[in-house]
Amino acid sequence: MEKPKSVEAYFSSLEPSHRAPLQKLRETIAAAAPRAEEGITYGMPGFLLDGRGLVGYMGFERHYSFFPMSPAAIDAHRDELGDLVTGKGTISFDYDMRLPVKLVKAVVKTRLTEVAGK
Repeated sequence: MEKPKSVEAYFSSLEPSHRAPLQKLRETIAAAAPRAEEGITYGMPGFLLDGRGLVGYMGFERHYSFFPMSPAAIDAHRDELGDLVTGKGTISFDYDMRLPVKLVKAVVKTRLTEVAGK
């Protein structure tokens, strides 16, 4: 997959059935991090804070993933995340599952706290 040039270009390239779940994730992240700016970070759509990657997300054929860009942010919520953690820095969702909005917001807030402490 080619790196997206903008968030809008990325969304326009998605299969229609994949757009709504990713849009919900995008809106949830934006609500939890209102000061963050949307953009491309590490070759994927996401949010940046003060020009640095905060979190990212990306759709794949069978699932979509949320990347907090911090193993510590995942570890802080590991019990609640359970099987959603599919890699050291990856939280994955099936397209047909309901997004755990409160949990995603909690991970983003943990990440914001982590970034503020650096």
